[in-house]
Amino acid sequence: MDLDQRLDYLKKATKLSKHDINILRDPASFSFLNADRMIENAIGVYSLPLGIATNFVVNSKCYLVPMATEEPSVIAAASKGAKVAKNSGGFSAECPKSLMIGQVQLVSLPISPITARLRIEANKKEILRIANSKSRSVVAKSFRVRELVDKSQNKMGKMLIIELLVDTKDAMGANSINSMCETVSSKIERLTGGKAVLRILSNYATSRLVKCRAIFSKDDIGGKDIVENILYAYSLAYTDVYRAVTHNKGIMNGIDAAALAAGQDIRAIEAAAHAYAAKDGTYRSLTKWYKSGNGDLAGELELPIAVGIVGGAASVHPISKIGLKILGVKSAKELSMVLSAVGLAQNLAALRALASEGIQRGHMRLHAKNIAYTAGCRGNQIDLVAKKMSEENSVSVTRAREILSSLGAKRMDARHNNSS
Repeated sequence: MDLDQRLDYLKKATKLSKHDINILRDPASFSFLNADRMIENAIGVYSLPLGIATNFVVNSKCYLVPMATEEPSVIAAASKGAKVAKNSGGFSAECPKSLMIGQVQLVSLPISPITARLRIEANKKEILRIANSKSRSVVAKSFRVRELVDKSQNKMGKMLIIELLVDTKDAMGANSINSMCETVSSKIERLTGGKAVLRILSNYATSRLVKCRAIFSKDDIGGKDIVENILYAYSLAYTDVYRAVTHNKGIMNGIDAAALAAGQDIRAIEAAAHAYAAKDGTYRSLTKWYKSGNGDLAGELELPIAVGIVGGAASVHPISKIGLKILGVKSAKELSMVLSAVGLAQNLAALRALASEGIQRGHMRLHAKNIAYTAGCRGNQIDLVAKKMSEENSVSVTRAREILSSLGAKRMDARHNNSS
């Protein structure tokens, strides 16, 4: 499809309006005025390619997934992985809770930590009432108190950490939680005589865990030998940190691109994911891979994903609003489940390539247009040179320049023959 056909398809397949389509068509739809309101010292707008991943079926619902990324092969890989999963029924995902944690750090206690804890817990209802007085959209459900000892070289001593457990509903919840922590800190100081230093949310959203599973038919991914090779690849990612980092980076290629297109805080998602990968003290693969009963490949992905469909960039960035409309999600939980499916699909596609022809063949073929442009191609030269390099399976700037030079020589010959 060309651009017009793609946009027409989107309009028919989703609830996008004519105005939405015009925004996608116009590169200046996100203006400097928008940027100047969002950040300080704005000087312009940095654009990223926006594409659509297809074939996603999550909990029996079909999705078109918008993805913002500069990297070739990410969208193709996600679509390919989703297609293989779709053949076996798609992805099943669950996100039981949407609780975030807000932390108040209490130091310099004049009383014992045990006494301070008892005083705080005895005033639980009042502390929660104060916390909830500052928010209508999210609700502090409970809190817990932990005692920690500084393990840094500074030896700052003991501290109490009061952690609010907040139901963020359809919001990511960062600003509301930060306000709650700041509001309750003075009450906690009065109860204990201690000093509240940090009062902020934790992005380690272990109470917003998402679990996603899928079966990938051995016949669809190349047979039992490929299944076995993928299991070998997984064993390395589970066992060795040097492989695990790259393995998980590939998962986040998909999650980040889809989250960014939907206006989410990808830094928070990344930080939580990598912390969760090291939850047992060793950094490991976020996914699990094993054989199903009939020899097919089964995959699972579990990680914390804190997202929102109200508030933040998702409410003010015009492209983010359109991204959410394309997805058609009705809740933050649904969005997190779709993102987990994208991560699992991305990982399957990468492992499938690594376990067979290698990652570079497909990646460089899709990267060929960038290489052609770097070599000096312009206009229709880009497509011609990229196609030639892909057919030869020889994608490099040097080869692109050689092909471009030969195209120029052919045109010179044609002109000479015409003039003769």
